[in-house]
Amino acid sequence: TFRTNIGRNFDGGKISEALSLLDKSLSGEFSEYFGRNFSEQLISQEEIQTKLAGISAETSTQPSIIYLFSRPEQLDLVLITASGAVVYQKVPEANREQLMKVVTKFREELTKPGARKTTSYLPYAKQLYQWIIGPLEPTLKERKIDTISFIADAGLRGFPFAALHDGKQFLIENYSVNLMPSVTLTDTRYIDVRNVQVLAMGASLFSELAPLPAVPAEIASISRDWPGISFLNDGFTLENLRRQRESRPFGIIHLATHGEFRPGAANNSFIQFWNSRLQLNQLRDLRLNNPQVNLLVLSACRTAVGDEKAELGFGGLAVQSGVQTAVASLWYVSDEGTLGLMSEFYHQLRTAPIKAAAL
Repeated sequence: TFRTNIGRNFDGGKISEALSLLDKSLSGEFSEYFGRNFSEQLISQEEIQTKLAGISAETSTQPSIIYLFSRPEQLDLVLITASGAVVYQKVPEANREQLMKVVTKFREELTKPGARKTTSYLPYAKQLYQWIIGPLEPTLKERKIDTISFIADAGLRGFPFAALHDGKQFLIENYSVNLMPSVTLTDTRYIDVRNVQVLAMGASLFSELAPLPAVPAEIASISRDWPGISFLNDGFTLENLRRQRESRPFGIIHLATHGEFRPGAANNSFIQFWNSRLQLNQLRDLRLNNPQVNLLVLSACRTAVGDEKAELGFGGLAVQSGVQTAVASLWYVSDEGTLGLMSEFYHQLRTAPIKAAAL
């Protein structure tokens, strides 16, 4: 099988070949989930490095990509930077069974309501840091890397890499962090979003879902900071979104509403509008790729953590919608917490070189 070939190439020291196959394999998972053929191409190590070098030159950042390939017997890590040799490390202690045990416990402790004010997650955050970042850390420091994009295997896309902990600090305190489905499926062109217009929409009241009382303040806060237009409650419809998009090309679309990434097929997952639900497999119909939206923000959404299909919906949000970048939360956050985070995110977006740095 495809995965056996990837493993065989890693074991035989053919890292470039393994990398091309791995990227294609991950792209294939998203294509299968969404029922669309996104890309069949193989990307080479050289092409990836060229993309990273371009980003580095345009943004004055030092980007990197870390691939995670999880096998029954070990975790394979590959680090690629704009220049320098590709670094490959295998971590036998993080075999599939052990790795998933720790990932599951990490998520449980982070999301358990009774554990919110404790550090019960910390042992798992440290263990995952040692397995995933530890072996690559000397190179990350030596090459002065400040941005990490993770391309993760099944089961590893639904936990917050940002919260990995080195014993002193969280990963997010030292690096800008983001998640890519695969390099092939990611639009890596640099677009400056600092002067684009924002279409901010949301709802605070729902007929069947819990209210989100801080949404009006969230929308107002974004509208104060950014040029654009906003709609609340009954103005938050699919028809109105389409109408506004026809009138002008918004670079950022912000949706403050319930979104659910659920187990099973893509049509089980949805984004709630005022009077309807948009299923994940219908997202493409919005044509957010024409003209392209640079950033789609889903504020107040939730992923069925631990479910590999729900992870694909979450991880493939940008791919399926046709936008360049998507920001979404892995699980429900308090209304006030979301308001604070989003207000500050948009404030930082005004000056940050890249979106991940703003976050």
